[in-house]
Amino acid sequence: MFAVIETGGKQYKVQYGDVIFVEKLAAAEEETVKFPVLAISDENGTKVGAPYVEGAEVTGKVVKNGKSKKITVFTYKAKKNAKRKMGHRQAYTKVQIEAVKA
Repeated sequence: MFAVIETGGKQYKVQYGDVIFVEKLAAAEEETVKFPVLAISDENGTKVGAPYVEGAEVTGKVVKNGKSKKITVFTYKAKKNAKRKMGHRQAYTKVQIEAVKA
């Protein structure tokens, strides 16, 4: 059984036991979060919501909040002697899927 959930403007295909990295959520570690379900598939077939599946629920436990590795962002304009070097670390929340209910 798997489900397609939506969080942070992105969609994720998840099933029980998966660990996913999502955009930072306003939840502390060891807290339980619920996600809206766009589609769910089980032994009875596939259900697709419009936009969400009624009665379906995916819950997960927040394992960790953190920041990813630093990336370098370099902007440059040719022939103008204009350049800028910046760094960026994207915040994330690590979530372990605990239940997928149809």
